[in-house]
Amino acid sequence: MGYWPINLLCIFILCVLLAGFLIPQILLIAFRRNLFDEVNERKIHKGLVPRLGGIAFVPVIFTSIAVALVTNIQLGFDNISQAFADSVLPFISTFIALELLYLVGMADDLIGIKYRAKFVVQIICAAFLISSGVWFSDLAGVLGIESVSPWFGYPFTLIVIVFLINAINLIDGIDGLASGLSSIACVIYGFSFYLLGDYALSVISFATLGVLVPFYYYNVFGDANKHKKIFMGDTGSLTIGLILAVLGTILFIHPDSAKISISTPILAFSPLIVPCFDVIRVYMLRIRQHHSPFLPDKNHIHHKILAAGMKPRAAMITIVSVSLMFTVINVTLSSLLSVNINIIIILDILLWGLSNIYLSRLIKKRNVTA
Repeated sequence: MGYWPINLLCIFILCVLLAGFLIPQILLIAFRRNLFDEVNERKIHKGLVPRLGGIAFVPVIFTSIAVALVTNIQLGFDNISQAFADSVLPFISTFIALELLYLVGMADDLIGIKYRAKFVVQIICAAFLISSGVWFSDLAGVLGIESVSPWFGYPFTLIVIVFLINAINLIDGIDGLASGLSSIACVIYGFSFYLLGDYALSVISFATLGVLVPFYYYNVFGDANKHKKIFMGDTGSLTIGLILAVLGTILFIHPDSAKISISTPILAFSPLIVPCFDVIRVYMLRIRQHHSPFLPDKNHIHHKILAAGMKPRAAMITIVSVSLMFTVINVTLSSLLSVNINIIIILDILLWGLSNIYLSRLIKKRNVTA
């Protein structure tokens, strides 16, 4: 392990400091140039709030990792450079895909882009990652399927990556929700890759966590009246979604999963259950109502919890806690009770379904008594 704990801690702290410095500068520019998130019937915020926080994410992650690489090399430590060199193609492909989504997200936040164009870029990014070796070659026994051929694995991976990118994008509806859920995933992925000895992926996980921490502070605790509040926008949600998609895919099919006593597929999908299950439910509801599945509405889980009478911050804490609960339950069932992954998925679906039925009844009861 060598100097890896120190490296990971330093990269995390550097990302926190750089993002903590950059976000106030973005706020300053946004207010000088009148770049704000428009208030409409779907938005719950009031006042002028910029949605450019995500502009800080990719540059800070890239800069922090580059500084760590240079510093280690200058000090004569080749551990971090060797770790990235061992998987250079996937990492370069990930960074290029991040740059593409970063530019598209920034353009969308500044001038607006149609969802079809964003889908095209997401598909290109996913295809680029697949060509570098990031694809589902094994489904770990889900539906009884183990190893799969590229003919199935390539298109399946493309769908999953695009789906995960949009799942994070669509869950970004109330303060701290997308960043809170993503932070939990980054912590789990970071420690998982560390225990697996895949230190470069652990670096990316903790670097991503590092940019989310100061953003979370400004997003949740910032005061819009004092020009201290900011949203991540599509620039942030799309790039964070891509990072989690890449990390989750690699962890799911990790060849050294036997090094730890916990199922890596369980660790990979459990932190993403809430955004993924929510998107599936909303898409199915829109199709059943003969609406386009790609047009926005107010049927997401955070909208339902707000409609049930909960305050935004309490709703955020509840949803993040539910995500953590899913992960703890799944890991416990898998590692301690050796429950089959298919049974765990079925239990997750049942728990999610029952929770939504309960929420719907609460909303109906509240509307009747209002």
